[in-house]
Amino acid sequence: MKYTIAAFAVGFILDLIFGDPRWLYHPVCLIGNAIAFLEKKIRKIFPKTEKGELWGGILEVLFICLLSWGVPFLILYGLHKVCAPAAFLLETFWCYQLLATKSLKTESMKVYEALKNGSLEDARYAVSMIVGRDTKALSETGVTKAAVETIAENTSDGIIAPMFYMVLGGVPLMFLYKGINTMDSMLGYKNEKYLYFGRTAAKLDDVVNYIPARISGWLMALSSVFAGLDVKNAVKMYKRDRRNHASPNSAQTEAAMAGALRVQLAGNAYYFGKLYEKPTIGDDLRPVEAEDIKRANRLLYATAWSGAILFSLVWIFIYWLIL
Repeated sequence: MKYTIAAFAVGFILDLIFGDPRWLYHPVCLIGNAIAFLEKKIRKIFPKTEKGELWGGILEVLFICLLSWGVPFLILYGLHKVCAPAAFLLETFWCYQLLATKSLKTESMKVYEALKNGSLEDARYAVSMIVGRDTKALSETGVTKAAVETIAENTSDGIIAPMFYMVLGGVPLMFLYKGINTMDSMLGYKNEKYLYFGRTAAKLDDVVNYIPARISGWLMALSSVFAGLDVKNAVKMYKRDRRNHASPNSAQTEAAMAGALRVQLAGNAYYFGKLYEKPTIGDDLRPVEAEDIKRANRLLYATAWSGAILFSLVWIFIYWLIL
């Protein structure tokens, strides 16, 4: 436990410098493959009824949670017994892999570059790589909003929440969070195929993100001062619009982001060809523009640093109490 904060700090810095090591197969991809494999096997066992799919989904969640937490725990536990420095290096590397600050900036800046130097079709394609909505009919404003919204949402899912669980329970708990989050992204749809099978995964994701999302919202609102944005409006919009979403968590950071940028986000969107009516977030104080992607990334980094400092101090305080 005493090396956890050092692994966290070094992993965070490595992520800021290098981003996702694309030369190496990402552990979340392994989790995703396990989810897909188990889904096929479980669907063959359970009846294709509402109750059958619900119980099948519960079994899937139990298996993936056990694997996501258990495998890294056993590897690190065994490695600590044999060679503690090697365990520390592996914990550091995994922390580096499971944080996504630079990768989120890199992928969203591809949208910015396409808007500034390419075509609208290029921008639509670039944003389709990082969002779940339909992008083929998006205007330039719609593309920009989609990019800004995914920066805001993934600041929580991809950075602050993993930090939160890393500090609480080390890399194994961080892996458990990523397993739950990945299940939600793969199974948590409210369509005919996943309405019952993916329900447990979606509800569990809401639960594990409840506290981190609210920490993320406040951190983002307050960190806007370090990004040269409107901190007063960020706090105002966070308090007012943080519940303007079907998910109990998604609007937390989107509201802070909209307020900091002084723009209006969210609203209706198409998913798999179907229109979903969604409330707006923030006030339309000025038009959304491509430069907002760069501003959103400044706020992303400010929030990430604030989170790293906050969780490090919390961990040091908890460790001091234990000692």
